Amino acid sequence: MAVSDTGNPEQQGFQSTENYIVSNELALAVNAAVTLQKPLLIKGEPGTGKTRLAEELAQSLDTELLRWHIKSTTKAQQGLYEYDAVSRLRDSQLGSERVHDISNYIKPGKLWQAFTAEKRPVLLIDEIDKADIEFPNDLLHELDQMEFHVYETGEQIKAKQRPIVIITSNNEKELPDAFLRRCFFHYIRFPDAETLAAIVAVHYPNIQKKLLATALEVFFDLRNVPNLKKKPSTSELLDWLKLLLVEDVSPSELANQQGGLMPMFGALLKNEQDVELVEKLAFMSRRSSR
Repeated sequence: MAVSDTGNPEQQGFQSTENYIVSNELALAVNAAVTLQKPLLIKGEPGTGKTRLAEELAQSLDTELLRWHIKSTTKAQQGLYEYDAVSRLRDSQLGSERVHDISNYIKPGKLWQAFTAEKRPVLLIDEIDKADIEFPNDLLHELDQMEFHVYETGEQIKAKQRPIVIITSNNEKELPDAFLRRCFFHYIRFPDAETLAAIVAVHYPNIQKKLLATALEVFFDLRNVPNLKKKPSTSELLDWLKLLLVEDVSPSELANQQGGLMPMFGALLKNEQDVELVEKLAFMSRRSSR
């Protein structure tokens, strides 16, 4: 991949790598976000490579990847810095000299690290939709102005250069309009069979073509089952194929599924409702074909 460190894409721009296959639409989205110097908000089903995108981008640029994995309890302030008042109080009671310098108790967060990095880093804000609804709004100023104030020390932390910001969301909740306006948005569509075959080839270059074709047919038939609670993802397909290869399952065995469930179905179906649904549909299909 070729994305220049000055913020402008080079002629080729973002491309698939040996380890990561991207669509033309995703490549254009990355280049656009880098050019506009805006955060790239990536949405899509779990397992479609949203987090992997940031990893590959940082590796291609030979720069640091700063991961900020968001949880339900995460607050925006933690991305800036945290002040450890408890440690300072303890040191004060123990008569430590450290207590006279409040900066000893300031822990920089991921945004602080990104703003002060010598080389332009990639900052991954992963699964932002897991946090409280106010979390994105609380980051508006910092992501827009690329600076923030440290009240305890009076410092103003300003970015040496704008980091490349990748924000992922699994669409668990809506994000505020004011936040969305400041981002470049891209939804990763689920890959088609041709793209999936290319992705599989990266991980299992020696897989039999017939086995892969049969496996993909079974996989897409499963994803198309109506009312499936959780559709299997790309990462789950790769896990399933690995098991098929380890167990030396032949294309004919895969095609002639016993009991309506594919071999190693636990890699693809993740709850009992979906297992029962697939079994029921297979039973009805067998009865109608008699």
